[in-house]
Amino acid sequence: MLRTAATEAGRAYKEHLLRLLDIRPGQTALDGGCGPGADLPALAQRVGGTGRVIGVDRDPAMLAEARRRTAGLAQVELREGDLNAPPVADGSVDRAKIDRVLMHVPDPAAVLARLHTATAPGGLVGLVEPDWDTLAVDSEDLDTSRAFTRYTVTEAVRNATVGRSLARLAERAGFTVETVSAAAPVFRDFETADYTLGLGRNIRRAVTAGYVTEARAHRWLAGLAAGPCHASFTLVTVLARR
Repeated sequence: MLRTAATEAGRAYKEHLLRLLDIRPGQTALDGGCGPGADLPALAQRVGGTGRVIGVDRDPAMLAEARRRTAGLAQVELREGDLNAPPVADGSVDRAKIDRVLMHVPDPAAVLARLHTATAPGGLVGLVEPDWDTLAVDSEDLDTSRAFTRYTVTEAVRNATVGRSLARLAERAGFTVETVSAAAPVFRDFETADYTLGLGRNIRRAVTAGYVTEARAHRWLAGLAAGPCHASFTLVTVLARR
């Protein structure tokens, strides 16, 4: 997660999200599903010494890394918990972000409903999720590229198209959607694309699941590694107000 956040595409969308959230000194900001804490220092900088940042994650190992990264930042508080019942008081959050987490949870609508309750009136929430149905990997063997995308959408990601549903889900949860934007990160370096999109890992799983033969998967991956490489997908960002 830290490596992905450090890519050019990762930095660009995260900076865009923080600008939209317009975090002010003294506010309370929630990072729902904070993972290893990649964004916590930036949030802490924006709330200042009089504000508070609450990072919530269900994975103790992720929280341990987040604590290491935020050592010395007194305004950062880390709490172990599930986003279906985040350990925050009702109406206590001025700003909140959920970044590439809803695609993994059992019920994104329930998470957003609970986030609505936790957010103060007038507060802003920023949501970022991929639409993996738009995953495009260039190859002379487009059938295998399409099989890879089908596997990703059908098997690899629980809520693979939640990106396109963010605005609808946010409105149903009671938020007022203010902006919806989409970016298409492009990966031209095979190593970065492989790491970020799981090209090698998931094509092997696609073989096991019967989406493509082992021989075709091997040729496909070897062709991608030989370059030139192009892989992209759509990343949707929604800003909504309580």
